[in-house]
Amino acid sequence: MPATLDDPKGSRALDLLMPLLYFYSQDEAPLPHITFIEGGAMPEPQRHLLVHASDMTPRLREFHASPITLDVKQAQLAPEYVMREVVLHRASDGAPVEYGAIGIQLEHLPPHLRELVRAGQQPLGGILESESVPHCSAPRAYFCVKADEHIGQLLGAPPDSLLYGRCNALTYPDGTVFADIVEILP
Repeated sequence: MPATLDDPKGSRALDLLMPLLYFYSQDEAPLPHITFIEGGAMPEPQRHLLVHASDMTPRLREFHASPITLDVKQAQLAPEYVMREVVLHRASDGAPVEYGAIGIQLEHLPPHLRELVRAGQQPLGGILESESVPHCSAPRAYFCVKADEHIGQLLGAPPDSLLYGRCNALTYPDGTVFADIVEILP
């Protein structure tokens, strides 16, 4: 299903894509062409990297055999909420390994974790892992997307190349969502 504003199924798609939609609307740019798919329809290695119920940062670190670094492209900071557009890179050679758009609710995090998130120096998954924050990863949808100029440039992908991603939510053990994430692989 393409994610479009005029499609009756589009409102659910746009809800899933909210962090991505936020940054595209800030830039007054149309969303790239996105088609939702079943996780099993995804090719390897994208399926291994995306179709699972765990954080991306540790999965990417293991797959690439390299620490993962964070490059914040845009951020909007409010007292209890952070919106970020980011690119994760392999520390070993600086190659991009993921584009992300993420909304993070800070209200239930301890003050020192709020500051780590707000600082934008480490990927959220790395912070949650190093600080042993109990949480669950709950992928809500998988998709393929034609790289537009923006995402293509950030990931080093030619325009119109087919990329894969997921819409994910991070929850506390009680089910409360504290982060909505759109993750796209190069």
